Parts: sequence; C-alpha cells; structure tokens
Amino acid sequence: MDILGRARRLEARIAQTVDRAAARVVSPSAREPLEVAHGIVAAVEGEVQPAGRGRHLFPYNRIQVRLAAPSRQTRARLEATFGAEPTLAERIHARLDTAGCPAPDLRILVDYAESAGADWLTPDFHVEFDRVEGTVPPLADEPAAPPAAPPAIELEIVAGTGEQAVCVFELARIEIGRCAEVRDRRNRLVRTNHLVFADTEHPLNQTVSRRHAHVDFRPAEAAFRVYDDGSEQGTSVARTGRTIAVPPGPRGVRLQPGDEIVLGLARVRVKWPATRAAAS
Repeated sequence: MDILGRARRLEARIAQTVDRAAARVVSPSAREPLEVAHGIVAAVEGEVQPAGRGRHLFPYNRIQVRLAAPSRQTRARLEATFGAEPTLAERIHARLDTAGCPAPDLRILVDYAESAGADWLTPDFHVEFDRVEGTVPPLADEPAAPPAAPPAIELEIVAGTGEQAVCVFELARIEIGRCAEVRDRRNRLVRTNHLVFADTEHPLNQTVSRRHAHVDFRPAEAAFRVYDDGSEQGTSVARTGRTIAVPPGPRGVRLQPGDEIVLGLARVRVKWPATRAAAS
C-alpha cells in the first residue's frame, strides 16, 4: 500500500506540473485587452517617484511592453484595442500627466510573444523600463509619437445627476455613459466612462445608456465632435433653439461653446474653460 500511495502522489505531482505548463502555453489569461491596457498603465504609474516638495518624476525615457499572444486572433484583438483612441501610448502619457510628471521624450515599444517569459510578473504582459542618455535612436517598429494634448473642454451635467456635475477634460476621447465601468455578462471590463451619470433610478439617468456617446478632438479641424455609440434613446445637440441629431457612424456633430449634448432626456452643456476663451 505504501508503494502504491507513493506512486499515486508522484502521478499527482506530474499531472499538476503538466497542467500548469499547459495553462501557461495555451491561455495566458482570461483578461480582456482593455484590462491588460489598464494593467500596463498601472505598472507605468507604479514607477513614478517622489521628487520632494510634493513633486514627482518619471525616471525613464524608454518603455518596452511585451504581450502574450498565443494566436493571431489574440494579437489582432490586442492591436485593435491598443491602436484605438485613446491609444496605449496616449493612456500612458495621460496617466503621467495626471501624476504631475509629463514625459514628452518617452519612447514606447510594443512587441508580442507566443507565451509569457519565465521572468514575467504577469501571464499577460511584461514591462521593462530604461533610460538612455543623450539622443534616443529611433526604433524600427516604434509607433508614431503621440499627438499634442488636446485643448481643455468643460462638460456640465445640467439635466440628470452624475458623480461630478462639472468636469474639465484634456483628453483626445471622452466617454460618456451611465456608471463608471461597463462590464459584459462575464464581468469583463469593456469600457471606462469619463463623464459618468449615476446608475440610479433617477428618471433622466435611466435614459442614458451605459455606452451612450463619446466626444473626440479632431486635430485636423481643431474641433471637438460628439458621436453616438449605439445608444437606445439616441444623441442630439441642442443649439440656439434647434436640435441637431447625431447620426450613427463616423460623422458625428461638431460642437460649439454653449451647445447642449442631449442623451435621451439628460443633458450636458459644453463650455470652453476661461483660460481657453481668453486665449482665443
């Protein structure tokens, strides 16, 4: 019996080893690409260091991101998510700006591996930080530098209730919807809203979809546009007594100061902050 018991224990250990190896190769993680992006940005933020007197600094000027993509489908999903606005580079720069340590010379390189490396701290991705003194040579497949930060825009909830009634953004893309995080039926994060309507029984809030609309800054036009994201009750723009419907698709509607974005029965007023108005 003792020999049989030892054999069974040995067999169990071998099976566990094989299972762990198979899990590492076949499926690095069940996390969605957006969750991976949030994890990378959090890893970058974790390298921010205090510089005294309430200041902070980011000591690196090069980031190497390695992603586990065991299949072409996985890589395609990651590339689509990281390439859509806001891109991964824009997310990283925005987080560093928020931390008070902008890094305009930061270079970000992304590559892919079939499976996680032995030194990776997570099964989905690995981030390496470096600082290169002097002129940083361009990298062969390095993505284009992120565009300059868009001008500030103020959005004020004037009909309905939100986590914050007035918000000033300097983002290339501003997501608008009900509740801060949107998850699918498997509780996977699919979207993070910036202008958030409270997820309550308020009758106006209930007409706002969780993924209702978004505002994009278009550098070529030097203008903001609002787009409907397939909401149930539609999106429009109220301007000087008339209503402009926001059509589905990529056209959107160009915004002007004083416009009100109508989301179902809720409304958001568009303003340029005083500093921008004075400059113009």
